[in-house]
Amino acid sequence: MARIKIDLPEHFSFNIQIPIRIQDVNYGNHVGNDAILSIMHEARIQYLQSLGYKELDKVANTGLIMADVAMTYKGEGFHGDIFNVAVTAGDFGSFGFDLFYKITTTRDQQPITIAEAKTGMICFDYNTRKIMKLPAAMKAALEL
Repeated sequence: MARIKIDLPEHFSFNIQIPIRIQDVNYGNHVGNDAILSIMHEARIQYLQSLGYKELDKVANTGLIMADVAMTYKGEGFHGDIFNVAVTAGDFGSFGFDLFYKITTTRDQQPITIAEAKTGMICFDYNTRKIMKLPAAMKAALEL
C-alpha cells in the first residue's frame, strides 16, 4: 500500500504551543486524528493572525478555503502533552498556497514527532462565491 510522503521545508516561520485536552483523546487513549486536524486549524488561525490576516474577513467578504489536506502520523500524543505546532507557507500559485505543519512534543526530555501535514489553501471571494487571485501583499507576508 502506497503511503503519503510530505516534503516539509527546513524552516518554519511560526510556532505555537497547544495543550492537549481530555476531549482530544479517543478510545485508543491517545490524541485522535480528528483532534490533530482541529489542532492544525487552531495553529493556522493563529499563524494568519500573526501576519495580520484572517481565514475569513467578513468586512472584505474574502477568505481562504481548505482545498485538501494530507497528514502522516509519526507518534502518539496523550492528555497533558503540550504540542508545539510549527507552521509555514510555501508552494505558491496564482490562487493559493500550501501550509506545512510539524507537530511535536517533549516527553521525558525527549523530542517526539507526532504528525506532519500539509493543507492546500485557496483564496475565495464570498461575494461572488468563486476563487480569487492570491493578493500580492498576502503572498509577500506569507513568504517571510
